Amino acid sequence: MENQILIIDDDVKMAELLKKCVAKEGFVADVCYNGEDGIRFFQSTSYVLIVLDVMLPGISGFDVLTQIRLDSKVPVLMLTAKGDREDKVHGLRSGADDYLTKPFDVEEFMARVASLTRRYTTLNNGTAEVKKLSFHGLKIDLDAGTVFVNGNKVDLLAKEFDILCYLAKNQGKILTKKQIYEEIWNESYAYDDNNIMGHISKLRKQIEPDPACPTYIQTIKGMGYRFNSEV
Repeated sequence: MENQILIIDDDVKMAELLKKCVAKEGFVADVCYNGEDGIRFFQSTSYVLIVLDVMLPGISGFDVLTQIRLDSKVPVLMLTAKGDREDKVHGLRSGADDYLTKPFDVEEFMARVASLTRRYTTLNNGTAEVKKLSFHGLKIDLDAGTVFVNGNKVDLLAKEFDILCYLAKNQGKILTKKQIYEEIWNESYAYDDNNIMGHISKLRKQIEPDPACPTYIQTIKGMGYRFNSEV
């Protein structure tokens, strides 16, 4: 189903609340309270999003995420404990698309759900390969290798263009420097942070209305970069 979501959380009240929230936006949610059942549901049904708590009885949310990533690129929104930065980083590096820290605002949760499901259905499930990406004031032609900002063509270096495309294709998802480096340079991460930061700095000067306060490419302190989900 194109509107099916899987919620895996041992907090029964939380899981039922999230189920009611997504139902108001037209999504149908299956709910599991442990990792084993979550994997079983995942393997038997097609979902557009999985909401996954880190702390689960039995196998952990990280173990469930590992199993999911063996078979699927479905978006995974992880729920982490308050202030547990290590869990957030671990989740992102293990293949999670985004995270929320408990307790969180329901409206923020629904905004993340909308962003992740929209990106997945348009970029991952579409029958035709996406050739052009369009955002507020920014247009990217993947085939032609061109970028326009407010109708004006911007000339980017090859690596700058590749980084922009990678971030834009993963709109709303936090990408670590390691992920960006290995995707763009196609080699093992060598902790070359200055190289990545230099390219992104130059890229921002070319496409951002105000490079000091980026509209498109956001810095997520201590984690990496994210293409703004609200553009």
